[in-house]
Amino acid sequence: MKKFLSVLFALTGWFAVTAQFALMIENRSAPVAETIIRFFSFFTILTNILVAVYFTLNTFNPAIVRKPGTLTAVTIYIFMAGAVYQVILRATWNPEGLQLIVDELLHTVIPVLAIIFWAVYEDKKAVTLRQIPKWVIYPLAYLAFILIRGSFSNFYPYPFVNVSEIGMTKTLLNSAVLVLVFFIISALFVITGKYFSKKQQEETASS
Repeated sequence: MKKFLSVLFALTGWFAVTAQFALMIENRSAPVAETIIRFFSFFTILTNILVAVYFTLNTFNPAIVRKPGTLTAVTIYIFMAGAVYQVILRATWNPEGLQLIVDELLHTVIPVLAIIFWAVYEDKKAVTLRQIPKWVIYPLAYLAFILIRGSFSNFYPYPFVNVSEIGMTKTLLNSAVLVLVFFIISALFVITGKYFSKKQQEETASS
């Protein structure tokens, strides 16, 4: 079942990312090269690719991603991508047709699938709070990338980090809030995982 789900989730992820790439190229307002760079400038896209890669590796060579905490980190990343979209970005546009389907896959379906897989298969008792500082490297590196590139391209993928419109101070404040939320969500995943893992062990021992 684990391998079957990995295959299914990997295919879902690659389809969503590929379809979004095709849609972005088709509806581009910038040259192809710039559009491609912009495509890979979205946290949602990069994280969905990360999820697809994780499930692909879990299908063909699970030892690479077997270390406790790897699945938790990937799940938190995609959870954050989905949550930020649902809370902040969903109301900013109204996709239709294939774009609507792809949008829901990237921001709703795939995050839910990742959480389900995490809940069932992560070795939660081996995941620790000390791993969180390592997990935050990816979103911080992403933030540095979009701010540096935006400084000379004037393209910022999200309104809450758009220095041109809200200024650097507000951008850094928004980023700090998101990093804080990331730490809180990460801690909740670790603590909740340990709680249910312990509860499951107790139920198994008493049965």
